[in-house]
Amino acid sequence: MSSAATSFHSSLRFSVQKLPSSSCSDQQMSLLSTKPKSILQKNPLYQPTHKNISLQFKEKILCLEIMGVDSGKALSQNPCLHTASLHAIHSIITFLQSKGLHQKDFARIFGMCPRILTSDIRSELNPVFNFLSKDLRVPEHDFRRVINKCPRLLVCSVKDQLKPALFYLQRLGFTDFHHLAYQDPILLVSSVENTLIPKLNYLTSLGFSSTEAVQMTLRCPGLFTFSIQNNFKPKFDYFSQQMKGQLDDLKEFPQYFAFSLDKRIKPRHIQLVQSGVSIPLSFMLKTTDEEFNELIRQQIRYTKL
Repeated sequence: MSSAATSFHSSLRFSVQKLPSSSCSDQQMSLLSTKPKSILQKNPLYQPTHKNISLQFKEKILCLEIMGVDSGKALSQNPCLHTASLHAIHSIITFLQSKGLHQKDFARIFGMCPRILTSDIRSELNPVFNFLSKDLRVPEHDFRRVINKCPRLLVCSVKDQLKPALFYLQRLGFTDFHHLAYQDPILLVSSVENTLIPKLNYLTSLGFSSTEAVQMTLRCPGLFTFSIQNNFKPKFDYFSQQMKGQLDDLKEFPQYFAFSLDKRIKPRHIQLVQSGVSIPLSFMLKTTDEEFNELIRQQIRYTKL
């Protein structure tokens, strides 16, 4: 990055609010004059004929790009950014920094959820941090860790999404708030009606009881994040038809669904079939290649005794 870009990057962090929205510093003008085309052409509203595109719009695009955010993608996914002022964007950045987030976090966070950049601090962002603190008991110094784990938390309504999801998960038996906050916060941004309940219903459709299905999700929360059509169905079909597995095996080891069908499950099952041996499902999938091969050798020696 040029010295001018570095200087402007610093100004974004400490003193953008001092710059009039209708003016641009000499350093910004230097950047705008040297690389306007490559940056502006990423913008969905920009056309080569738009020679008189406003300076404020150029500043906005430059601000996003310097933070590491794809301005074209961000403006496309969040149309409200078209009219948002630099001052409003900077207010969001300043607020998030006050909650412990770092400048280096913003490229990923805003890249994944550009809607954050036009959120209302008082009615949308602040309630999320209050939820983390009061409902999940996350200390302030750990806000950054949780948000980086799941940036979508910042674009979810506490009243309509986060609290209902937490209440439902608690009813199922998810009582470890520490694990929920730090390891599985994606469950909190998942729709109860459209995501969580359908996954449980699918498990019961396979033959598990409601209690067994819930216990499986408690042992492997990732089950709530897997696609029924792209994950559950092909893996269960292979398990039942090719591996001739029993439901009890999956009940004991629901993590089966977390492994790749083509890269892990099929190759290892084929190797076991070719070797003429059988080992528990968990050993088949959890072990390293070296451990897996050693288990096969041990089983072969044992059968020869």
